[in-house]
Amino acid sequence: MPFMKGPAPIRRTIEYLDRNKLVLKDRVKIFSINYNTKGENHEGARQFVFWHLPQLQFKNPNIQITTFKNLTPSPFIQCYLACIFLENGEEVLMDVDFKSKDEIYERVRRIVCKSEETLKAEDKLDNPANFGSKCQKHCICEVPGQLPCPSLVPLPKSWRGKYKFQKPDEL
Repeated sequence: MPFMKGPAPIRRTIEYLDRNKLVLKDRVKIFSINYNTKGENHEGARQFVFWHLPQLQFKNPNIQITTFKNLTPSPFIQCYLACIFLENGEEVLMDVDFKSKDEIYERVRRIVCKSEETLKAEDKLDNPANFGSKCQKHCICEVPGQLPCPSLVPLPKSWRGKYKFQKPDEL
C-alpha cells in the first residue's frame, strides 16, 4: 500500500486525521505558519507542521493553509480573519519561538479554534435530510413530494408484491 510509506505513515490514516480538535473559527480565512528547517528555536514549529498540519487541513477544508520555510529568523503563526465592516480584515499573530509542538497546539486551539461547547452545539444541529424519532421529521412521508405512509393511505394493488407475484387463481 503506497500510502503507508514514508516517515510516520499513521499521519495519513482517517482515524488519525479525524481525531483532531483544531476546528478553526468561521472568521479565519488564511492560516499561515513561518519556520526554518534548521535551528533549535524552530523545532516546535517543525514538529507542529509534521504532526498537526495534516489534521488541521483535514478538519478545515475551506481554509487556505500555507507554510513558509526558511524566510524568517523566528517562527510565528499568522491568521487572517474576515471582517464584515473592514475591507482588509484583521490579523492574529502568534509567536512560537522556543515553544514545543504541544504548547503551539494548545495556543492555536485556545485563540483561533472553536470551543468544545460550540463544536457540541454544531454537532447537535439536525440535518434536514435525516428523519426518524430524534430528528425534525419522523417519517419520510412528511417531506414534500414523497408518497404518504402506507399505514395512512393504502398503496395501489399493482405496487404490492402480494398482488404482483401471486397467480390470479390464488386471489
